[in-house]
Amino acid sequence: MTAAEDRYDATPYLPGRGGLAALREAAAGCHGCPLHRAATQTVFGAGGTSARLLLVGEQPGDQEDRKGQPFVGPAGGVLNRALEEAGIDPDDTYVTNAVKHFKFTQSGPGKRRIHKAPDLREMRACRPWLAAELRLVDPDVVVALGATAGKALLGPSFRVTRDRGVALPLPPLDGGDDEGVVVATLHPSAVLRADDEQRAQAYAGLVADLRVAGRLLA
Repeated sequence: MTAAEDRYDATPYLPGRGGLAALREAAAGCHGCPLHRAATQTVFGAGGTSARLLLVGEQPGDQEDRKGQPFVGPAGGVLNRALEEAGIDPDDTYVTNAVKHFKFTQSGPGKRRIHKAPDLREMRACRPWLAAELRLVDPDVVVALGATAGKALLGPSFRVTRDRGVALPLPPLDGGDDEGVVVATLHPSAVLRADDEQRAQAYAGLVADLRVAGRLLA
């Protein structure tokens, strides 16, 4: 790791006090890693400050980057529908991402922005924001949507295919003593990427995993 890579860290940008509103305002100016340079804006979490269920995705997509809100694109539509089918009111959740800036490449006519997965350095740099959100919302259950979210919460050995759909202990992200519960599932964008033959099965799996989280809330 080079000296520049070692400096990937959002910690200096976190406010010393205040709730989610202060955290969101501070995150807007985060330069903790180079992703802020190309992104339109920071996309912070959204939802109820006392939500019992907190969902973590990978990073904002193109529409989220432009609008400044998480899960407002096609994947968000899939997620909201799956939550409702699982018996969970989307309005009673808090949604965020492991990485708060959109990472992308550009190609083709009009230089269309194409999603690019964040690497471990970028995930690690953004981890203080996620840890602060978890501390302030203090949910009963956390849902990891996809591999990046799972690795951000549970470590690099996490695998969606192996670990999804069961209640797992969530270690504290900020070195504290408290542990939580996390249920992992696939990211809703994986449903959209699936071919016609597999899409219904992928969606049913997402709903089934969310029902596990819902039962933990009962």
